Amino acid sequence: MPIYSSPLIEVKQTRTKGRGVFAREFIPQGTEFERVPVIVIPAEQVLEDAAGGIVQEYVFQWGRGTVALALGFGSMYNHSYAPNARYDDKGRLTKVFSAVADIHPGDEITINYNGHEEDTTPVWFDVASGSGESEPNAQELEEALETVSAE
Repeated sequence: MPIYSSPLIEVKQTRTKGRGVFAREFIPQGTEFERVPVIVIPAEQVLEDAAGGIVQEYVFQWGRGTVALALGFGSMYNHSYAPNARYDDKGRLTKVFSAVADIHPGDEITINYNGHEEDTTPVWFDVASGSGESEPNAQELEEALETVSAE
């Protein structure tokens, strides 16, 4: 399976979340825009105490007792409960990122760190939106969805 760099995306500084991945060109819904290799690491080497340092902020859960550091821009995508992209594991050592909505030039590309774009399970940090305000947390999002459903 070939792995290639994408001219569709770039890393830039955000106002509230540090660095993030942004669209350079229009990316239609359903488009695969990045395919990256991963490095699988025993979780205890990264997650226990402060031993993992900054790397622990950039890994994905992988398998039993392991985490994966995605190369390319793969570990630079920011989280959102309303993401415009998703990631899928392909083969044993590759992640693929694709658009779940149309993404316009200049838009930040976000993924749901829980693995599925509709999963509202709380994450381990306060979620900031690109506007400088906090995104609703999982409970607030669930309550808003229940309110809409009841109407």
